[in-house]
Amino acid sequence: ENYWLYHLALLGKLQGTTARGFILLDLLGHRTESSRVDDNKSIVIVESFERRRGEFKIMIDRIKFLALVVLCGLTFPSVQAEDYQAANNYEGDDYIKYWTEYAILPKRCIVHNDVDVIVYSVFEKGYKQCADDPMGTYITPVGTFVNAYLQEVEQKNEDAGNDDYQSPYAAIYTDCTMVEKNNQKYYVKVGCTDGTSQSISVNIYKDNTCETRDTVNGSDDANIDASDLQLPFKQCQQCVNWVDRNDDNVDDQYYENREMNAPLCSNVWAYKETCNRKCQKMGLERRDGWNTSDKILLSILGVFGTGMLIAIVVMRRNMSTKDALLEEAAITAAGLQQGHVIAIFILVIVVITVFALLNLKNITWTLLLVMNTVLFGYLMKLTIDSGVSTGETVIGPDGTVIRRGDSDDDSSVESEIPEKHANNGTYDPDLPAKELPAIT
Repeated sequence: ENYWLYHLALLGKLQGTTARGFILLDLLGHRTESSRVDDNKSIVIVESFERRRGEFKIMIDRIKFLALVVLCGLTFPSVQAEDYQAANNYEGDDYIKYWTEYAILPKRCIVHNDVDVIVYSVFEKGYKQCADDPMGTYITPVGTFVNAYLQEVEQKNEDAGNDDYQSPYAAIYTDCTMVEKNNQKYYVKVGCTDGTSQSISVNIYKDNTCETRDTVNGSDDANIDASDLQLPFKQCQQCVNWVDRNDDNVDDQYYENREMNAPLCSNVWAYKETCNRKCQKMGLERRDGWNTSDKILLSILGVFGTGMLIAIVVMRRNMSTKDALLEEAAITAAGLQQGHVIAIFILVIVVITVFALLNLKNITWTLLLVMNTVLFGYLMKLTIDSGVSTGETVIGPDGTVIRRGDSDDDSSVESEIPEKHANNGTYDPDLPAKELPAIT
């Protein structure tokens, strides 16, 4: 007992602690028994233990360092690969590295599969201002699209030197956010405005994932101002916007980074989904009604057509019997009767009226112009025919129209013929009578 107590006290004196003494006791417990160990031998044992413990610690530190290097070597490539895949999120041939020539056209906001999304088209030739055929039509969640658009706005303000620009406060609603009002908690997130597909609102939800809508009186829109979050619907947006900069003030990677990192296009492209035909038909706005200019032009064409119709009716009543018979013969030759022509005309008027009420502008304008052209042509025909029948005009042998007044000069010329030639070709009683030869 004195032997172990002696070494414990000696170790505690050298190290200032008893913990390491217990370790040494344990080590010495596995050694062969010896009757006595002098002080010098005990000190040598302690120094040898401390030296080996130091070497062991250095070895452990080196192992830790090597393990850390190996861990970093295994982790960094995977992290880089994940970052690369997350940044691009592309599979297949739709990877776009440079966005310089591309443009995007936000079309409308719809609810697709119970998720508020933005429908947009991407164009490969942006210089055509989205007038050519798009690469495709896609959808992206409203929150993602709005957040990407706000980044685009921030970049434009930085380019303009507007250092005081700050993102609107409503930008926090691009993610599901809890708000408390009248001691009641709500969850809100940006989405489509009820009743229109061309506006963004903040919608109310019941759960913290913003999946279950909280509808009141058929609407889930909150009374939160979202005017700063509105998107440029039906406006072509260039993916890359250039500004004049001094090349001395930018680094070599500025232009390449600008082409690769298009805030709006690259972000929405990373989360895109293809919008099929059914998706593209959703949320289509009803065609705009007749505006003031359309109504004025429609009234002018209507009055013009009505006036021509009245003139045609009057001229047909004054038409000679011969012309009327000739016209009826032409109609009969075409396999029609006069009643058929009237019925077709009334049907065309009814069809034009229906299309106008349905706000189908293009077909309404087309039918109205065709009808007025036909009426004008028929009115001109009746006018010419009536002039010929009354003797006011004469159709020449080459088909030209000659007014009867043009022959007045000829009659005046005839009146100037000498009187002695006036009876040419007539019987002159002053000539001596001659006997006619007898025929035997």
